Amino acid sequence: MTTSNTVATLFNTTNDCGSFSHHHQLNHPMARNEWINGYLEAILDLGANLKSQKGVDTKLKLEKLQDNVKRDKHFSPTNYFVEEVVNSVDESDLHRTWIKVIATRNTLERSNRLENMCWRIWHLTRKKKQIAVDDAQRLANRRLEREKGRHDAAEDLSELSEGEKEKDESQPLNKISRINSEMVMWSDESKSRQLYIVLISIHGLVRGDNMELGRDSDTGGQVKYVVELARALADMEGVIRVDLLTRQIACPDVDYGYGEPIEMLSSPPEGSGNCGAYIVRIPCGPRDKYVFKESLWPYIPEFVDGALSHIVNMARALGEQFDGGKPMWPYVIHGHYADAGEVAARLSGSLNVPMVLTGHSLGRNKFEQLLKQGRLSKEDINSTYKIMRRIEGEELALDAAEMVVTSTRQEIEEQWGLYDGFDVKLERKLRVRKRRGVSCLGRYMPRMVVIPPGMDFSYVKTEDSIEGDGDLESIIGHDKALKMAVPPIWTEIMRFFTNPHKPMILALSRPDPKKNVTTLLKAFGECQPLRKLANLTLILGNRDDIEDMSSSSSVVLTTVLKLIDRYDLYGQVAYPKHHKQIEVPDIYRLAAKTKGVFINPALVEPFGLTIIEASAYGLPVVATKNGGPVDILKALNNGLLVDPHDQKAIEDALLKLVADKNLWIDCRKHGLKNIHRFSWPEHCRNYLSHLEHCRNRHPTTRNKIIPINEEPMSESLRDVEDLSLRFSIDGDLKANGDLDPATRQKELIETFTKISTSNRQANTSYSPGRRQKLYILAIDSYDANGNPTEMLPIIIKNVMELAVANQGMIGFILLTGLSLQETKEVLKKYQINPDKFDALVCSSGSELYYPWRDLTVDEDYDNHTEYRWPQENVRSTIMRIARLENEDDDNMLEVTKTYNSHCYTYIIKPGAKTRRVDDLRQRLRMRSFRCNTVFTHAANRLNVIPLFASRAQALRYLSIKWGMDLSKMFVFVGEKGDTDYEDLLVGLHKSVILEDTVEYGSEKFLRSDESFKKEDMVPIESSNIVFSKGYEVHDINAALKTFGIN
Repeated sequence: MTTSNTVATLFNTTNDCGSFSHHHQLNHPMARNEWINGYLEAILDLGANLKSQKGVDTKLKLEKLQDNVKRDKHFSPTNYFVEEVVNSVDESDLHRTWIKVIATRNTLERSNRLENMCWRIWHLTRKKKQIAVDDAQRLANRRLEREKGRHDAAEDLSELSEGEKEKDESQPLNKISRINSEMVMWSDESKSRQLYIVLISIHGLVRGDNMELGRDSDTGGQVKYVVELARALADMEGVIRVDLLTRQIACPDVDYGYGEPIEMLSSPPEGSGNCGAYIVRIPCGPRDKYVFKESLWPYIPEFVDGALSHIVNMARALGEQFDGGKPMWPYVIHGHYADAGEVAARLSGSLNVPMVLTGHSLGRNKFEQLLKQGRLSKEDINSTYKIMRRIEGEELALDAAEMVVTSTRQEIEEQWGLYDGFDVKLERKLRVRKRRGVSCLGRYMPRMVVIPPGMDFSYVKTEDSIEGDGDLESIIGHDKALKMAVPPIWTEIMRFFTNPHKPMILALSRPDPKKNVTTLLKAFGECQPLRKLANLTLILGNRDDIEDMSSSSSVVLTTVLKLIDRYDLYGQVAYPKHHKQIEVPDIYRLAAKTKGVFINPALVEPFGLTIIEASAYGLPVVATKNGGPVDILKALNNGLLVDPHDQKAIEDALLKLVADKNLWIDCRKHGLKNIHRFSWPEHCRNYLSHLEHCRNRHPTTRNKIIPINEEPMSESLRDVEDLSLRFSIDGDLKANGDLDPATRQKELIETFTKISTSNRQANTSYSPGRRQKLYILAIDSYDANGNPTEMLPIIIKNVMELAVANQGMIGFILLTGLSLQETKEVLKKYQINPDKFDALVCSSGSELYYPWRDLTVDEDYDNHTEYRWPQENVRSTIMRIARLENEDDDNMLEVTKTYNSHCYTYIIKPGAKTRRVDDLRQRLRMRSFRCNTVFTHAANRLNVIPLFASRAQALRYLSIKWGMDLSKMFVFVGEKGDTDYEDLLVGLHKSVILEDTVEYGSEKFLRSDESFKKEDMVPIESSNIVFSKGYEVHDINAALKTFGIN
């Protein structure tokens, strides 16, 4: 019976009879559905049985249940039963449940509760259908919008430029030119290179040895992958150091090693001059708490700032050792998974070095799968998995990435193809234009490359490749003289078997429903020829007590035990409770010794690392046809692909490989012959070759870090040296007048040398590189019409008054959404000298000026942020996509008087409706534009700026340029502000929120209700954020005292 029929029965019975008691249903013509009542009564029994039991056993059961709920808070037995009714379950099992329960129901109260429950489940079923309809409509609308965006981009790109037309005329009309790769493979000739590579993997427990894989959902294959990748890259010629950055965890629940700041992964060969590979642990978030990846998002900026500090220090140290004192910036920053992808994007924008992304698993794919299951609403999925925040992290990483590494082509087409920021056809079209030297009209898309993960073959012994080793007689035979010592895990497995000499079918995975182990077990149990020929070994993680495991794992393992009992597979199936990671090679060896087969029957397998591992030990393979195994078996030619839903196909494939010894030998030979394609050296050669091919930008701040003097200067010369150093470093910047920079520098130094003899304190205000602290003013105070109020200058004066006693030691920076001209007008109106600021960051972070250099623009910052800036190409697009449907065309007007080349500004007319930031960003990505959009002036104005420009990123840029620790920066903000307000509250800098200072903000245009929440961006509690009860001097002073500032 289907779920819909069940629901219809419930509905009809309720309407016909007016109630749904067991009495009415027994006499109803459709009494065959009475098992539903029995099943629902089993729900009522759940709590009653626990309460009726007495003694210590009951207490222990309740404690276990509470522990399970704490660990997996979204699992409820009642919810589980209800879902089974709503989504349909096996009728025979339900009928047996009903037979048990029907004899016990005897009270009117019980019948009333049952009736109420039936109504609630019927309501839930209808609600589920409505959710499914709404989600389907939402997905359809999104697909339609994506197609529209792709069409707009394709239409623009279809217009050939004159250069493209000329090049096309030289080619035969009947022949399409092939896109030939210019990539040069990495070789020993690259040993002269000196590369510093940064890998990032934040979540989980990361260490080099004795990895606790499977300890929790965050510590899995990704941890093993990044550790082995770091080691393998460090062994490559031309790579001098590899840093794997992860989160530092110092809490009693985990080993103390995860709190060590640095762990060496591999030491370089003696005399090589290289540094090796290291795990570097960066503190972020709660210091004494293990945080799962879903809850890490608010702490991402802290990790970015800590990682930035480490990289700058390491660049300086490596430069001293290898490059004559010039900073040696990372060759690439590679983020793994969504969280580290966002970190890599932020670091890439701060340092202007290339970024690479590996997704491992993707949020949009998971989101759509969960929606299709129908068990959780969109809101529940978002709150449980923080899925919208994760998707935004992945989209941002796509914006910034030069290259995305995938394991299979399926991952590119079926998973990355779901994202706003990537389209296979459009990426190819842009690549063609770039290859031909034709403008891409400001559009950009990252390059997707397939590089299968490598494998460490050091555990594979020579004898693993020798044929004819399938006889176990010499190892486990009865002749003690011939009997050899066996690994403990062999003994543990073989104790399950009546006849351990039979070929062993091996499955190794987590006890996860997606791994489809139950279908494998049914196939084995129902195929008598297979049962006669082979044994089955299921390695399903580690367990002490099934009841203590998460709900999904316990359900899988319980089903496995039931199926073994149903088919009477005792003596034919092994299911050991424990195994160590270092014993996995021995498990593969045992299967090979018996001439066995490895199987991966997962419903979908993104890659399939276990297939490669098994093949390295000479095992033929049966694998799912969904996902990565298709590419693996194509390369290895050592097994068969099956439909994981087709039980008969699984039976036939296993039987074929086990029974046909010639086929088994051929598959073994092919696997061992081709396995080198998946070695780590091969992976790294491909990786570095692709990097060299796509790496098209270099740090513009290469020589711009102010050095740290070990010896203190005399007080009289301190400021003179500062100025001389600054102008020698920034000599490429334009000075006022007709004087060349060298003459200008000389005059300024002479002038300030004279001043320093009489008024040293005045000079110290011009020493941004020597400040002990920086006070940053970021008060977005506007009236309802978007005009600046007097609150900003009042706060500026009050904050500056606090620093009078430490003049020269404290500098000031202004961060604002105003243009430079508007900023100057406000400061002039309220008689504030711009020269009191070390820097003015205007137009939401797209412009950086130095008042002490006659408001000269920082051209290096301009070049820094210009990367991927679509310039004029995006101007008309913004007007078109920002307006909502049915809105007047003149509701949004471009501002030309404040125009600058890195910020397009638009005025929103009062009462006009426009798209929010998340919606705008989505539509820009669909058209391959990579920009930031910021609503400012109390939501009366929209600034469109480059991807790598923002007020928060400007602070990171200055921290590098001036050698200023971010923790010494204090940002003053109001209770609300522009739509980039949240970015100013997070990170290692200190934030002071001044109450009663900002009446109108722009937050209404920030995010839709369906997006992620503020708590996914800003920690609910943070020691770096304090509130000031007002904006007077004494209020601000009291707030600063919280940070220990007097």
